[in-house]
Amino acid sequence: MKKLRASDFRRPSRRGVGVLLILSVGVTAALVAGRTAAAVAGQNANLKPDAPAVSYFKDIRPIVREHCAGCHQPAVKQGELTLTTYEGFMDGGAKGKVIRPGQPDQSLLIAYLTGAEKPQMPFGQTPLSAAQIDLFRGWIRDGAKDDTPAEGRSIVEPGKPVAYHAAPVITALAYSPDGGLLAVSGYREVLLHKGYGSGLLARLPGISDKITSLAFSADGSVLAAVGGTPATFGEVELWDVAQRKLLRSLRLTADTLFGASFSPDGAKLAFGGTDNTIHVIEVATGKEVLGVKQHDGWVFATAFSQDGSQIVSVSRDGAAKLTNVAGGVFIENINQLKGELVTVARQPKRDIVLVGGEEGVPRLYMMHRPRSLVIGDTSTLIREFEKQDGPVVSVAFSPGGQWVAVGGSTDEVRVYKTDTGERVASFKGHEGGVYSLVFAPDGGHMAAAGFDGMVRIYDVKAGRLAKAFLPVPLEKETAVSIK
Repeated sequence: MKKLRASDFRRPSRRGVGVLLILSVGVTAALVAGRTAAAVAGQNANLKPDAPAVSYFKDIRPIVREHCAGCHQPAVKQGELTLTTYEGFMDGGAKGKVIRPGQPDQSLLIAYLTGAEKPQMPFGQTPLSAAQIDLFRGWIRDGAKDDTPAEGRSIVEPGKPVAYHAAPVITALAYSPDGGLLAVSGYREVLLHKGYGSGLLARLPGISDKITSLAFSADGSVLAAVGGTPATFGEVELWDVAQRKLLRSLRLTADTLFGASFSPDGAKLAFGGTDNTIHVIEVATGKEVLGVKQHDGWVFATAFSQDGSQIVSVSRDGAAKLTNVAGGVFIENINQLKGELVTVARQPKRDIVLVGGEEGVPRLYMMHRPRSLVIGDTSTLIREFEKQDGPVVSVAFSPGGQWVAVGGSTDEVRVYKTDTGERVASFKGHEGGVYSLVFAPDGGHMAAAGFDGMVRIYDVKAGRLAKAFLPVPLEKETAVSIK
């Protein structure tokens, strides 16, 4: 297990919502093995003998991370091939070695990248360009050496557990439907804790640098982790909760994804991205069934209607948009534009949603307008809650829908009565912003986390802190002050 230094963590601004949400992650398909030498004879004809040396670290590794690591990481390892490390690359897979140093035409890797052997890799994706394939040929021709610098080796490779020396900023939390599990975002992994913080049960390592959103399906069988690596890829991970096994890793964009939400029946997963698009996939197959650009800015959060036929999405363009899942038909904006929006949650028993963002005023809206739209109409607005002391980053409903919780760039979590807007609780003590909130299924407890890397569980009815814990194992003991 490689060690991650404290300097490898980059904490976002305490008050900047935009900075906080430029996280990212990703995945995609890959290379497999198996072919005959004759099948690729002559494929190296375009490689110039005097071509400059190719670097594994600078040239090959970025391509592999973007296009191959999704299917060939330790949690999936298709074809028994791992491509998240140089060592795994050289070990090969079920069909043997994929690289023969000095012999590009005799290397299985080239056969699959060129399509000389089927299926062409990356599987199910756009083939690599001729220039990219020539980089692999040149690297193999020159001996397929590892030139990773010493400082590069100190950073953990994707798919391997992290050795923490500092608590990571926590950007996502999710409770399983039975309350037995609390999923917490870490660095390139999801950590599964007992529901009320009494112990770490499992670590689910992936390849995305950041997990921006977590969600359990209604039956608790699948955990979705959405995120990516900035300016590299956006990834959706679907985990079998019982087996602690990665079912599927999907790369859909070239940048981070946000705001995962399951349809009520668990069959679909919606999320947004920096491509201004609302995405919906089938959970069982991973097939994208919807990808529409309704927004003029990054899409940060989504929420399905009760019957699963419509989605509310919010964006930095300030709009909360209602869209039909079937056909991706835009219905309308349910709000008036008042500033960047970054979070949305639907009331569990009704088609009403709470949204928040940079303006710092949480607003409660009907998803379905009670009368015909007219210019300046605000008929969907149910209530404005009190203005917070900074931008709103996370909102959540209690299971019964009677309470809403609001967190953001300040160190305070506030809880309100949904029907009246009356504040019923206020919890302080966080050192920095609160970036994720989730109520426990019992309705009386709530988990919150953010900038300082601590998870705090509150007894909402009693108005007190019930538990605070560090969700990651530290390499060395660290004194932590809990307020």
